Amino acid sequence: MMSLVAISTRNISRLLRASLVMLLAVSVGVQPVMAQSILRDAETEAYLKEIAAPIVVAAGLQPGNVDIVLIGDKEINAFVAGGQAVYIHSGLIEAADNSGEIQGVIAHEIGHITGGHVIRFGEGAKGATGITLLSLLLGAAAMAAGSAEAGMGVMMAGQQAALGKFLAFNRVQESSADAAGVSFLNKAGISGKGMLSFFLKLRKEEYRYASTYSEVDPFMQTHPMSGEREATLTNDVLTSPAYNNKTDPALEAKFKRIKAKLIGYMDDPTTALRKYPESDQSAAAHYARAYAWHRGAYPDKAIEEVDKLVAADPKDPYYRELQGQILLESGKPKEAVAPLRLAVQGSRSAPLISALLGHALLATEETDNLQEARDVLKVSVARDRDNPFAWYTLGMAYARMGDEPRAQLATAERYALIGDNGRAVASAEAAMTRIPRGTPDYLRAEDIALSGRAAASQRKK
Repeated sequence: MMSLVAISTRNISRLLRASLVMLLAVSVGVQPVMAQSILRDAETEAYLKEIAAPIVVAAGLQPGNVDIVLIGDKEINAFVAGGQAVYIHSGLIEAADNSGEIQGVIAHEIGHITGGHVIRFGEGAKGATGITLLSLLLGAAAMAAGSAEAGMGVMMAGQQAALGKFLAFNRVQESSADAAGVSFLNKAGISGKGMLSFFLKLRKEEYRYASTYSEVDPFMQTHPMSGEREATLTNDVLTSPAYNNKTDPALEAKFKRIKAKLIGYMDDPTTALRKYPESDQSAAAHYARAYAWHRGAYPDKAIEEVDKLVAADPKDPYYRELQGQILLESGKPKEAVAPLRLAVQGSRSAPLISALLGHALLATEETDNLQEARDVLKVSVARDRDNPFAWYTLGMAYARMGDEPRAQLATAERYALIGDNGRAVASAEAAMTRIPRGTPDYLRAEDIALSGRAAASQRKK
């Protein structure tokens, strides 16, 4: 009997660990995957901000406080993970056919934000955990009474019930976000056609995972089945006064450009060139091919495509940005400076483009360009402090100009952003020894040092 109890205890321990892993795995599904890369692009960020702004306002939020973050991932997905940030996979934009579909997704995710669903995540997990622990105790009692098979059955049934309860809680949240999303679109005067058409795409995705629709258990899904969601939303969308509202053609032209450049950048070059063959002479096709040729290490062909875009619209800052980027990354920084200057001017000193110009100016290795590089980089970080590359480049500019204390401060900013608190503290303290006490730069270095030490102390605890 003692031997049997010892074996049973080990089984219970394994099942408990498995239960915890199961619940953690479900929770990870709604958290950002840290291994995924965030894509930064001035044009794409401006576009996403533009199409999201009326929805954000309709939701009662401030546009400046809501971030739309692009994740470099081919999966068709979007999520929120706390705060006021919506994360959209590049694969979702590639799968979309128009701006309305992306706006439908954004509206849904903002519904999660206004509903506080990430904060309430623990409510669903708590109920599921209670069922799991109860089933473990009942199963253990059955096993201790000599019925190992019955005990295992109770435990497994408990796991299934716990998972079902958690997923049911999550489906309620998804349906709530759908309803909120439709209301935001209506209030913003945006047609909900895009939301419905995108659900059709999701339904097709479901067919990929089951030979027949009936094989997908609707009660074991984190989201309501797309067909059900579509049926629920259709009536509200069809009766909306905004149903027949048209999207601004200029906005759709921007969408085509964004989608094309993502395909050119994210897809295999041969795939991108197949989607946008030479016979297609649209601006979007030139964009996609330029990125594809650049990624495929054919800079001359890439420049040919960009030159056609520039010839059609010489003042477009994003065409000039791409022109400069290709020249810079092809080892021609001096040639890259002129188009990048035009890009900065045309974009009203967009931070990401300013950082690229600063990098090009430093890459020329000409002393006469150092002051301009420093100045444009200071503008870049002042308007976007969350760009480690800009801080790194600004530190290089300060160092080459002989301003070592501010080079160390810029380095401290960069390390703090990437989470290297040890180096951030060391760099900040080094800067403080040579920057006049009480000045803004000194106080900023002090803040970085204090924050870094506090983070290190917290980790030890």
